[in-house]
Amino acid sequence: MEITIKDAAKAYLDQNVQPDTVLLLTLDDGSNQYSTLGGSCAIGDKFQFVALTQQDPKYNIPVTNNAGLNLWTNADTELYLNNGLILDRVFNQLSLRDDTGILDSAVGMIEYTAEEKSKLDLKKEMQTLGTRIC
Repeated sequence: MEITIKDAAKAYLDQNVQPDTVLLLTLDDGSNQYSTLGGSCAIGDKFQFVALTQQDPKYNIPVTNNAGLNLWTNADTELYLNNGLILDRVFNQLSLRDDTGILDSAVGMIEYTAEEKSKLDLKKEMQTLGTRIC
């Protein structure tokens, strides 16, 4: 998978992403542990970048880019991405589009330390256990 990052988006990412960061391109629709949204109205039309201090093995598809970012996605997110993927910064928002048109005009960005991610993993595991018990 490949994405072209326009100069305005690259400048924003350079200012807001620390060197050696693992950056994930993922859905923000309630389908994963990083999602802050949820519900059927958001499925496949909200995206976000998640900055991590270490790799997440669930995100194992590298995203080649012209900005030199350590960028990854997963199969669930890849389903919604097509050829000609471009990230730009328009009206002070990160905008993601591909050959089909605009995918998300307000792509989010969140950061997690290794400790915070560990807590997310534990929370997800506890929710899963709770579901099994009920």
